Amino acid sequence: MKYRKPLYFHFHPFAKKLNKAQQSILRKSFPFYNKLNEKERRYFDHRVKSFIIDKHFIGRNNLKINDEIIVLISATAVMLTFGFRDFYIGLINKIVVYPGEFYSKLNRKAHKGEFNPKLKTMALSWEDFKNGFDIYDDKINLGIHEFAHAIHLNSIKERDVSSTIFSDSFNELVVLLSSDENLKNDLVTSNYFRNYGYTNQYEFIAVIIEAFIENPKDFRNQFPQVYNKTKQMLNFNFAGY
Repeated sequence: MKYRKPLYFHFHPFAKKLNKAQQSILRKSFPFYNKLNEKERRYFDHRVKSFIIDKHFIGRNNLKINDEIIVLISATAVMLTFGFRDFYIGLINKIVVYPGEFYSKLNRKAHKGEFNPKLKTMALSWEDFKNGFDIYDDKINLGIHEFAHAIHLNSIKERDVSSTIFSDSFNELVVLLSSDENLKNDLVTSNYFRNYGYTNQYEFIAVIIEAFIENPKDFRNQFPQVYNKTKQMLNFNFAGY
């Protein structure tokens, strides 16, 4: 805790394996996977396989759940928690996937993504999820955004070492922005982050994590203090970040 990182976070003596078709999906459609070294890819495969086994995937509106859906959605969650010791995101039991936008009973509006911690359920538009990876540096990614919400809320509920580091690091970022008026003003006036990110702290954290994953070089160059706190939150010391 002194250095804001767990003593260890990858220890998988009996690692699970993805089949060749599932690995091919990652190599073809998930750029982060190709940035990892061979050892890290083995750990990544194990975590993706474990996540798939742990979660219940449900297709809606005649969408058939297939390997592409479960692998890419699971890989997104695993990517964000790859620096965590506990990567399962316990607040998620079910992942409901729609072909496109869906009607939400929570606020009676059309949604592309939604996370309901009470029901431990995440809902995603598959069309919009895929669109998030089509342009990989626009800082807009539905899957990253929704899983960032889940990780944030999970870090508040749980007290494992990774959740504690995530929560404490975010609090440090809040203090930094509260005490440095110039930095806060620079963030707002730069238009680097979407205005939606300034709605509340939950949207802010999701938007900065989108930027961190998709546009790390510009993020680091423009706002190194915020970048470093985000990196600390995620313990993201691999793949060139």
